Amino acid sequence: MDLHATSPTTTIQQADDDGTWTSEKARALHDAPFNNLLFLAQTIHRQNFDPNKVQLSRLLSIKTGGCPEDCGYCSQSAHHESGLKASKLMEVRRVIAEATKARDAGATRYCMGAAWRNPKARDMDAVVAMVEGVKALGMETCMTLGMLDPEQAARLKQAGLDYYNHNIDTSERYYSEVISTRSFADRLDTLDHVRQSGIKVCCGGIVGMGEEPVDRIDMLVTLANLPEHPQSVPINMLIPIAGTPLAEAKPIEPIEFVRVIALARIMMPKSHVRLSAGRTAMTDEMQALCFFAGANSIFVGDTLLTADNPGEDKDTLLFRRLGIEPMELEAQ
Repeated sequence: MDLHATSPTTTIQQADDDGTWTSEKARALHDAPFNNLLFLAQTIHRQNFDPNKVQLSRLLSIKTGGCPEDCGYCSQSAHHESGLKASKLMEVRRVIAEATKARDAGATRYCMGAAWRNPKARDMDAVVAMVEGVKALGMETCMTLGMLDPEQAARLKQAGLDYYNHNIDTSERYYSEVISTRSFADRLDTLDHVRQSGIKVCCGGIVGMGEEPVDRIDMLVTLANLPEHPQSVPINMLIPIAGTPLAEAKPIEPIEFVRVIALARIMMPKSHVRLSAGRTAMTDEMQALCFFAGANSIFVGDTLLTADNPGEDKDTLLFRRLGIEPMELEAQ
């Protein structure tokens, strides 16, 4: 599509003929006039999704704090003085009880996160039981447990896990500025193990960590050039947390954030693009622009792991004002 044209039927060469994206082509889209970028993103969104339906997911921290990784944005790292105390792995029955409440409140996907570098053998039985219990409630299941080896991925698949979240966080160029205890290649290896097991991939990143626009673009290029597009792409806006190295990071400008959402939708047209962390700092108008740009998934509830989230009442009111309805669970 010619981004200066007014008709959505005009043809554009977006990815290369083999489906790959170059940084140059992605940058050209990212830097297009804002109205034209959103027009293209909304056109592509409507070709693949109902523009007035948004997926509701709930996220639970099943093991908080004490993580040996040094991710500069994270309050759960043992390397940072954030004041967060480490907890033990939650009991299975408590996780199932929380998932039941989430389902009854309208969530269709339940995500469980543990502050680990990777799950230990002693924890796998409990993790598997959580997956099986949440699946029995009729919900989609997602977990984020750090790095996985092929055997762990296969076992989670056998338990019925639908999605595994493992974000690449940022571009390969900027990655070492944020994390030193795990390489960019380590993250890609885990994504490969998840994909090979047959579990759907949930993978995105965080913006507003002091990176340049080119890093946001290259992060999306990496995701769009994976063997398969991630079925779910969470885009997080950094929540600065006292005691972490990124506590004083300069916030990303709202228009720049919306550009990232639009670019993700254009480059990965069939993926769920999740407006994830940072929504408490967004106005209703900014969130509305994100939905128009192609975001069609959010986390609901008052907390997001260890950070605040807008809460169901505020989200319900916003949805009512925008004419948005919760997305129904896809057929399994």
